[in-house]
This record gives sequence, C-alpha cells and structure tokens, in this order.
Amino acid sequence: MRRSRKAGFVRQLAVWMVGALWLHPAHSAELQVPAEPGALAHAIMTAQAGDHLRLAPGTHSGPVVIDRSLVLDGGGQAVLVGSGEGSVVTIAADTVTVTGLTIRGSGLSHEFNDAAVRLLKGVRGAVVRDNRLLDNLVGVDVHGAIDTRVFGNLIEGRQDLRVNERGNGIYVWNAPGLIAEGNTIRYGRDGIFVNTSSDDTFRANRFEKLRFAIHYMHGNDGVIEGNVSIGNDIGYALMFSDRLTIRGNESVGDRQHGLMLNYANLSVVEDNLVREGGEKCLFMYNANKNQVRGNRFERCPIGIHFTAGSADNLFVGNAFLGNRTQVKYVGTRDLDWSAGGRGNYWSDHAAFDTNGDGIAETAYRPNDLMDQILWTQPSAKLLLGSPAVQLLRWTQSQFPALMPGGIIDRAPLMHPPAAQARDAGVDRQMTHENGGAS
Repeated sequence: MRRSRKAGFVRQLAVWMVGALWLHPAHSAELQVPAEPGALAHAIMTAQAGDHLRLAPGTHSGPVVIDRSLVLDGGGQAVLVGSGEGSVVTIAADTVTVTGLTIRGSGLSHEFNDAAVRLLKGVRGAVVRDNRLLDNLVGVDVHGAIDTRVFGNLIEGRQDLRVNERGNGIYVWNAPGLIAEGNTIRYGRDGIFVNTSSDDTFRANRFEKLRFAIHYMHGNDGVIEGNVSIGNDIGYALMFSDRLTIRGNESVGDRQHGLMLNYANLSVVEDNLVREGGEKCLFMYNANKNQVRGNRFERCPIGIHFTAGSADNLFVGNAFLGNRTQVKYVGTRDLDWSAGGRGNYWSDHAAFDTNGDGIAETAYRPNDLMDQILWTQPSAKLLLGSPAVQLLRWTQSQFPALMPGGIIDRAPLMHPPAAQARDAGVDRQMTHENGGAS
C-alpha cells in the first residue's frame, strides 16, 4: 500500500513538473527594453516564447506584432505610441499578456477596426489587463480569439470625433469564452459591442459618455452582471440573442432606455436597478419567454414599455417606484404579472393588507381604456379634463369588467423587495473616478 501511494505521488509530481516546464520554458527570460526607437520591435523579434519583456519608463514606438507567447509589461510607466495607421499592438500568438501600458495612436479605419490592441482569429488565452488605452479608434478588438481576458483597463476613445465616427471600447466578434471585467470605458461609440459571439461574460465594468454601454447583437448564452451605466443614450441594448443572464446591473440617468430587449428571448433579467432614465426604464419589443424578477425601476417617464407581441414573459418581485407611467402596453389580452401568489410592488397602488401576508387585497391594473386611447390618438389629450373622461375612469374603477385587456397584477406586493446594496456602490465608484486618475 505504501509503495502504491508513493508511486502515485511520483506520477503526480512528474505531471506537475512537465506542466511547469510547459508553462515556463527553460529558456524563458526577463528582458529589459529601453525607450528607444525600434527597440521594442527588435526585442519581440529576438525574444523566445515565454520571455517577459519589461519596458522602461518613457515612450516606445509602435506598431508591433506579437507572434509568440510573451509578456509585454509596461510597469505602469511605459507609453506605446502607434503610427496613426492600423492597430498599435496586434496579438498573433497564444498566451500573450499585455499589461501596465499606456497605448495610443491607432489608425481610424472602421473597415479593419484599428485598435490599441487587436487579437487575431484563433488566438487563445490572451490577457489584456491594467492598461490605459487612450485616443484610439477601438480599445480592444477581440476578433475571433478564444478564452480572452480583458480586465482592469481604462479605455477612452477619440473625443475629437462625432459619436458615430468613433469606435467601440471593446469590439467582440466570434470570441467564445471572453471575460471582460473591471474596465472603465468612456467616449466611444458603444462601450462593449458584441457581434455574433456566444458564452461571453461582461462583469463589473463602468460605462460613461457613450451611445450604448453594452450592445449585444446575435450572441447567445452570455452573462452581463454587476455593470454600471451612467448617462449614456441606452444602458444595455440586447438584441437578437437568446439565453442571456442580465443580473445586478445599474443604469443611472441613461437618456433613452436603461434596458432594452429587442428579439431577446429565454433570458433572465434579475436584480437590476434602473433609475432616472430619460424615456423608459425597460423597453421590450418582441421579446419572449424571459424571466424579469427582482428588479427596481425608478423615476422614469415610463417604467416598462411592452409591445410588438412579446409573450410568455414572467414578471414577479419587481418594484415600480415613482414612474410617471408604470407600464405602457396596448393589447387586447389580459397578461397576469404575478406567479405563485406573488406579484410586484407598485408605488401608486393604494391598497390594504388585512391579513398581514404582504399581498394587497385588490389587484392592480396600470392602464385603463383612456390610456390606450391617448397612446393611439394623442390629440385626445385635449379631453383629459372633461367630465366625460373623468366619468369613464370612475366607471371602470367601479366595474373592472369594463377594463380593456392589458397588464394585471393579481397579487401586488404591499412593500418593495429589499433593495440591493447598489446605490452606495454607484456613489463610491463616482467618488473614486472623480477623485482618482482618469
């Protein structure tokens, strides 16, 4: 028995040693790269796979192509400047790390997605972390790379261009296994733009001064969680995608929609906070079989705009707080927004709870017949103060059978669900961003 255990230990040790040699080849070295013209390109050309290139403080010239497994380390003090054409750093090999650099000076070609860092198709295991990617067209272009990690970067686009002329902070095409985490992205077109990619994760990123914070197109099985969008046109635009998980995100003061689901199906939208949006907290257009639960929609002109045949969606445990119109829905069918004897909280629902179970005694309908008339015939607003309109609304309140089809919550909550500890998180992040280096 002892001999068997000893033999097993020896085998495990041998496997570990072989793995260590593969990860850290015997010829790997740490090389110092001076801040001189052409020095970095020469260092990359002469380096061996596994080498660690430490760039001296100062300005280094690009563009460069990394065609072997290397670590490019700026130590937080090196600046890499491109020629104004093409991408500044192109990663063309597996297991490359780019870290601690300020990178600027890409070209302006949208056809080729000129970027601070571009990863080529098929590259595996690249890491882009703790960099400052400033004044480039695209921050990071993950173009067909696999299992990429992009985290802790500050990405600021070209402020001298109009928004639609700028590139995206992170451009994603066919990049399964990508994780983008803890990045701050400003002044681009979209913060993260996904075009035909699956199984990606976008976590704890911060987005400001953009068109869309996250723009998801034709991507499935993605995870979007813990992100913060402040003052963009749209926070999270999720389109033509299935089986997404949208959890614990914030949208604060986004000018149009905080969340938009357009042909997004079979997804989970939970524990998000949308507040003070310019138009709609949540816009759902032909989005089906989604679970919308535990979210807070606060102080938007419209809490949820629900339209274009969206069907079989679950709405439960959400809080609608102080929206001018809680729900906008024009339809002939009754849609029950409660499940298992539990619905949602509505700040404008005056109701009683005689048995103390936390569920209101009366159902809640956010819209009546007059709402539908006003949405389809805006000129009817002239009649809002007339006795006929007041009589119609009173009659419907006394005789619910006269109500049109629409949203009904048969088990509205008496109190909003406990708020996630996110408000303070936004304030802390804003204080850090305003007081720290940008």
